[in-house]
Amino acid sequence: MPNKKTKKHTKEEEEIIYDVPEDESGTNLPDKVKKLKEELKSVRKEKDEYLDGWQRAKADFVNFKKRTEEEKKKFAQYAAEDFILKLLPALDSFDHAFKNKETWESVPKDWRLGMEFIHSQILNTLKDHGVEEMNCLHQNFDPQYHHSIEMVGVENEEDDGKIVEVIQKGYKLSDKIIRHPNVKVGVYKQQ
Repeated sequence: MPNKKTKKHTKEEEEIIYDVPEDESGTNLPDKVKKLKEELKSVRKEKDEYLDGWQRAKADFVNFKKRTEEEKKKFAQYAAEDFILKLLPALDSFDHAFKNKETWESVPKDWRLGMEFIHSQILNTLKDHGVEEMNCLHQNFDPQYHHSIEMVGVENEEDDGKIVEVIQKGYKLSDKIIRHPNVKVGVYKQQ
């Protein structure tokens, strides 16, 4: 409340108007209230800054935890890559045995079924761990995904630039190619 004289007052009225209460230290209360309001405003501003900083730090920590969990999952997933690459030649041996139909059919049936079962168990285990065969036969050749080992002549123009034979299968671990397939690519030549 401002301490202004707006009209002439008697001596007694002047004493009442200008008689501002004081606290024990001798400071008048309006000044003290004003000082406390300024202090409160400063403290609120500081509190808001601390709160904002804390909320940002908390959000950064939550994001850090998410990134760390994702990295752990990827690390676990790709940690097995070396082992899988060492296992692939055994699968290639199975594939070579299965390709030779005449020899494969001459083997006793029970033994042949046992080997086919073992082969399927290995493939299922790899599939459970995110490994997939890359089926690329009759697809367009793409050097990013396929490794061409030979160009072979084809009679049909539609087979030009397509994979006509897979020599060695390729494999992916989730979205990452861990071994590119070795393929033969068709080339159409007009006669």
